[in-house]
Amino acid sequence: MTSQPFQDAMRDWLLRLEEGARALSQVGEPVVGCTSKEEIYREDKVVLYRYLATPGPDSRARMRTPLVICYALVNRPYMMDLQPDRSLIRGLLARGVDVYLIDWGYPDGADRYLEVKDYVLRYLPHCADAAAAHARSTAVNLLGVCQGGTLSLCFAAAHPKRVRNLITMVTPVDFRTPDNLLTKWSDGIDIDALVDTIGNVPGEMLNAVFLALMPYRLLSQKYIAILDGPRDRAALENFLRMEKWIFDSPDHPGEMYRQFMRWFVKENRLVEGDLEIAGRSIRLSDVKMPVLNIYAERDHLVPPAASRALARLVGTQDYTEYGFPGGHIGIYVSAAAQREVPGRIAGWLAAREPRGGRAAPRGARG
Repeated sequence: MTSQPFQDAMRDWLLRLEEGARALSQVGEPVVGCTSKEEIYREDKVVLYRYLATPGPDSRARMRTPLVICYALVNRPYMMDLQPDRSLIRGLLARGVDVYLIDWGYPDGADRYLEVKDYVLRYLPHCADAAAAHARSTAVNLLGVCQGGTLSLCFAAAHPKRVRNLITMVTPVDFRTPDNLLTKWSDGIDIDALVDTIGNVPGEMLNAVFLALMPYRLLSQKYIAILDGPRDRAALENFLRMEKWIFDSPDHPGEMYRQFMRWFVKENRLVEGDLEIAGRSIRLSDVKMPVLNIYAERDHLVPPAASRALARLVGTQDYTEYGFPGGHIGIYVSAAAQREVPGRIAGWLAAREPRGGRAAPRGARG
């Protein structure tokens, strides 16, 4: 028979959860993205934005070479600018980096037959050229994030003169490392049958897969923690912003998904050296510009070994690694990330900026 103290404790705990749910419901719709930006270029559903630095005591001389951020297709890029005190983009702007970002949009049925070549040989070059022209630069610095980093490596190998410096962040390179959970999941999936049946792969399906890789932590523990935790409004707003981002997952163009999963994940062509895109050979040995490879030491989606494989494959002698002591999401939004990551990136870029490569701050609208 259950003891009375246990029953009392359970009742008190359930009441706290109920109070937590009530407090959470009163917060309202979370606002994401905090930094002003302007549209520079648009093609189909793809938009290139430039972020606008706010003039003030932290304004610094601006690097002339623009930094273009290429995010993954499977999530929304506002993770890079989630809120004022959790914004990699704000941290870069404050350190003089001229930041541009590619927003892939929300693919629909019209995008069903987009392929890897459309992203690597069309959208990415066009966005890079638009950013370079807008910044009056002859090349761009490129920051590829997760899947966007894989695409950025392909672009840099195919168009090395367009990329002055390359940064990869939590980027999968070797998809066949023993600890790669996503690869183990995909080995049991008939990718052709999936795409042939449903066309575009729903974002909800991909999101369910990511959450299932750590079900207790991502599906139970965090909800209990927020409901049973303090009723601080700021903490509740932070939680809801993260939830909004997690479940704001665009659909993945069907043919792009088929090719990416087959060429990169199942056949590991980046590592094997036999990747071709639209008849063009893509070899990481052709990546000869300086490379900064940033990985997360506790990443459950892109294990460190999957990223660090890049060191032995690129053709540059100027290769730097930085292991962030956190996870796949914490590398963008944790307090430690705000202190460490923007400074690492900006300092690395500044050391490689051409002579005379800094200009006076342009202010809010340049």
